[in-house]
Amino acid sequence: MTAATTAAATTAAPTTAAATTAAPTTAAPTTAAPTTAPAGTRIGTAPTPTGPTSPIDYSQRIPNNVDLATDRRLQRALEGWQPKFLDWWKSLGPAVPTHDVYLRTAISVGRDGWAHFDRVPMQDYRWGIFLAEQDPDRTIAFGSHRGEPAWQIVPGEYRAELMRLITIQGDTEPASVEQQRLLGATAPSLYDMRNLFQVNVEEGRHLWAMVYLLHAYFGREGREEAEQLLKRNSGDADAPRILGAFNEQTTDWLQFFMFTYFTDRDGKYQLGTLKESAFDPLARTCEFMLKEEAHHMFVGTTGVQRVVERTATLMREHGTVDVFPHGGIPLVVIQKYLNFQFAVSMDLFGSEQSTNAGNYFTSGLKGRWGETRRKDDHVLLDQTREMTVVEDGQFVRKTVPMLSALNLDLRDEYVADCENGVRRWNQALEDAGLEDRLTLPHEGFFRKVGAYAGKGITPAGEIIGAEQFAARMSDWVPTPQDREQVAALMVACYEPGGFAGWIAAPPQGINEQSVEFDYVRF
Repeated sequence: MTAATTAAATTAAPTTAAATTAAPTTAAPTTAAPTTAPAGTRIGTAPTPTGPTSPIDYSQRIPNNVDLATDRRLQRALEGWQPKFLDWWKSLGPAVPTHDVYLRTAISVGRDGWAHFDRVPMQDYRWGIFLAEQDPDRTIAFGSHRGEPAWQIVPGEYRAELMRLITIQGDTEPASVEQQRLLGATAPSLYDMRNLFQVNVEEGRHLWAMVYLLHAYFGREGREEAEQLLKRNSGDADAPRILGAFNEQTTDWLQFFMFTYFTDRDGKYQLGTLKESAFDPLARTCEFMLKEEAHHMFVGTTGVQRVVERTATLMREHGTVDVFPHGGIPLVVIQKYLNFQFAVSMDLFGSEQSTNAGNYFTSGLKGRWGETRRKDDHVLLDQTREMTVVEDGQFVRKTVPMLSALNLDLRDEYVADCENGVRRWNQALEDAGLEDRLTLPHEGFFRKVGAYAGKGITPAGEIIGAEQFAARMSDWVPTPQDREQVAALMVACYEPGGFAGWIAAPPQGINEQSVEFDYVRF
């Protein structure tokens, strides 16, 4: 979309929004009374900081809590990278021009009271470098170095592997911003546009987190890798992003919600393994990133739920499953989007059996999810587990060394977590009096990586021939026609308190603001 097209969409939106707000079918959710966020939610007012908070220094050109000013060489290198980042943000960040956005900015890294909400011009957002509090007594919890003090510098023998892990993680952060840059032009509400932009600025900050590690600990090679993070672009034919899921187009808001639910959740689990790393600066960086990442998954969980709730309302009102003519997204299409995003996100875990994953664990570079809570020896040399493979057209169970199956171990944690959201969405359908249900597809469906790649496994877990599988794909993943029909519903609604007709309003606003609050100003 050109800048002129985006501007036109921005200008025209209030007229559309007014019509949407006035529509009888959406009036009730649009005018929902704001409520106070219950205790323990992530969207309430930030409490007063307690305990060690390591306040962030915003007097510096690059906000940080790592005493950057004491290392002038590193500071100059990062200040040299900063204009390149800002140029990338201007050219490949959010395309819709705004005056300011109601955003959350980190002010400390303590357990409580770590964020501040205020209106911020996005181009003036203070991206910075924030690490969780250091534990001077921290020891390595797993692998061959278990029990040794955590590393504060990079061991020479693990330098290449650590730099590769950090580079791959860093490459995903700007990729999602690039994928989502045009979505603001079709935002279903100011509330949703604000959530999109919050996700975007925090992905930009996560890029800064990885760039700091590359600059601070990997010398010239690290600086070169940091440059490449801005030269690769999502979907670029010549210089694509490293991981396939981050080169897929984000065509509409339903896919954005599925992305933030499924693909950002993969990010949660990858960060969780790095949080256990023996390399303490990486572990502390990822610990704080996980705090920010929680909001991204909240956007996906509640976003899909609101789409499902609106669809259920239209199904009841009109007595049909085909709600496209009535301005909604049919459940069958929602299921297709779910199938697709789940499958491409599963591939991000890599092959079920991986020598590299075992070596990372043994070396102390990556742990398991919840490593310190595991009830085993944290070395795994003599342990095994079961996994499923396809042999002669049948599912077969086999026993494999645990060290070779750590990708599968992490993926199992992820799948169990994904099921929680699906249960929540199905509860909305049950509450609406409908018998229809959404389901996660079989773990082998539409896989391009690992033991299930190209095996012709249906969402229900049936193994079929390649020709039959190809012929039925339009039943399982979004077709171009599906995406066109969904895209036709993506009409922007920029009226405060207004919501597009295909999505329900949230029960409450952000940080105890009302749903009708003008979260984005133009």
